Amino acid sequence: MQKSGEDYLEAVLALNEANQKVRTTDVAARLGVSKPSVNRAMKVLANDGYIHQETYGDIHLTEKGRLKASQVYFRHKTLTSFLIEVLGVDAVVAEKDACLIEHDISSETMEKLASYLGSIQKDSR
Repeated sequence: MQKSGEDYLEAVLALNEANQKVRTTDVAARLGVSKPSVNRAMKVLANDGYIHQETYGDIHLTEKGRLKASQVYFRHKTLTSFLIEVLGVDAVVAEKDACLIEHDISSETMEKLASYLGSIQKDSR
């Protein structure tokens, strides 16, 4: 899956958790892209089995889509926390950097980073 597809899935998941209903305009606003761009992306994601959307209707993640979106969101959240809490990166910069890193980090590195972050958060309690 391309990076942009992961970004769209992550946006749909976040909007779904916040609002229950997810519309094309919501995704466009969240990602700062045009509605036609969202429509094209949703068509690709639907064809690949990640979302379901009736014509001009709400966007719903499939089980496959929810799993993929949750994985991307976990990477994003973990990387953001690591950058802020461990490295002391500014929160705005950490958010942007996490979004860039989340697409390219290996599973092995992500697992070790999450484990390390979990251990230091546990120790600080």
